[in-house]
Amino acid sequence: MNIALAKAVDRLEGILAAETAALDRGTAIDLAEITGRKNQSLLELTRLAKSVPATPDPVLDERLGRLKEVVEANRHMLELHVRASHDISAMISRSIAEAESDGTYSAALGRRDLTR
Repeated sequence: MNIALAKAVDRLEGILAAETAALDRGTAIDLAEITGRKNQSLLELTRLAKSVPATPDPVLDERLGRLKEVVEANRHMLELHVRASHDISAMISRSIAEAESDGTYSAALGRRDLTR
């Protein structure tokens, strides 16, 4: 396996593992910095991929399989955080709307009128 490629994969795994662990612990992270590092790793891997021979390489396949697992774990953790932020923003929006409402168009008012 190409040494430069192995080092690039190691760096990307490290970046993703650090981000995943920080998200899992709830540690504050600099998203701009992490995103920049991930983008740089992607660029590096894209450039190095051009030099990978077409012949099968079991060592490379194994390393890329591990990288795929790390990427998937990171994707899953990011998805959880995005869903949570959507849920929180929806609750905040609902609370603001309810606080600003005078009740004129509330569902409860409509049901009360039907019982008369």
